[in-house]
Amino acid sequence: MIFTVLTYIFVATSVIQIAYLFSFIPIIFHKTTNAILNETLPISVIVCAKNEVSNLNKLIPLLLDQEYKSFELVLINDGSNDETLEVMTRFQKQNSKIKIVNVKNNEAFWANKKYALTLGIKAATNEHLLFTDADCIPSSKKWIQEMSSHFSESKTIILGYGAYKTKKNSFVNLMIRFETLIAAIQYFSYAKLGSPYMAVGRNLAYTKSEFFRVNGFLNHMKILSGDDDLFIRDAATSDNTDIALNSNSFTISEAPDTLKKWFHQKRRHISTSQYYKFKHQFFLGLFHGSKFIFFILAPLILTCNSSVIASSFLISYLLLSYITIGFCAKKFNEKNILYFLPFLELFLILFQIAIFMTNSISKPRHWK
Repeated sequence: MIFTVLTYIFVATSVIQIAYLFSFIPIIFHKTTNAILNETLPISVIVCAKNEVSNLNKLIPLLLDQEYKSFELVLINDGSNDETLEVMTRFQKQNSKIKIVNVKNNEAFWANKKYALTLGIKAATNEHLLFTDADCIPSSKKWIQEMSSHFSESKTIILGYGAYKTKKNSFVNLMIRFETLIAAIQYFSYAKLGSPYMAVGRNLAYTKSEFFRVNGFLNHMKILSGDDDLFIRDAATSDNTDIALNSNSFTISEAPDTLKKWFHQKRRHISTSQYYKFKHQFFLGLFHGSKFIFFILAPLILTCNSSVIASSFLISYLLLSYITIGFCAKKFNEKNILYFLPFLELFLILFQIAIFMTNSISKPRHWK
């Protein structure tokens, strides 16, 4: 009797997982075309940096070398205690495109990236804003061109992809890139289906008007994380949001090099999900919860060979998973991840449970 119930539960979770895999299909068929060069749209590229001397020395020249003439570079020094401001000033003397916003520590908004970003957005000259982080680099000289090409009269929020650099023979790096891929497939799929729920601040574009329409970050200023996700929660709709999937539109970051560093980073990111809209919390919870149950029951089903139907669902899930995630991985330039798919999925579930339990006990305190 108990085994029969478990079999039914396994079939149910299989159906849920297969349904989610079908929801990823729009990403596979999303057409990625090269942007037509149109430099008539002035762009303000905004970079918020806190103690980023080394990274800024790499990033700023790459941004200034973009094949896009009509842009300014707004550099925000968010209360750094190293030579970040000096590096910004040195580059500003060499190039008139650069504007510096020096944010001093404020007792009311101490260690709050949203406060610094708000000052940077207000200082930006242009209506159309493009954001990245100091520890990122654009994947090509056409990054601004590709991201800005998605702006239109109706499309005022553009979601981009922030990849992590591949490091050979590193399990941590493989896990980070897999988690980033799955998260991207999800938030791009939701956006394609008309229900955007998140973005990554290291590759995101929107208009000033959209920012002020929702009172910027005011609704969640006291929440340290979420300058990307919670802005999307408040501002993004099926009508005003577009996605950029051409590889020239990607940004690339150095991944954390230890499991401990990644754990700390993801704690901050995942803590934001409790503030998502209820429907997004529900469907994301259903996705992760059913996957956990699926992987717990799968060995039991295989061992006991309980029914042809249950085994068929297992095989169907595995085949569809390899097909959908495989094609998506190709689109995001992460094809080698596919070889380790089931193992990576299981480890990621356990990793996310550990983060959830840790965040239930204590909350992350600072954005940097």
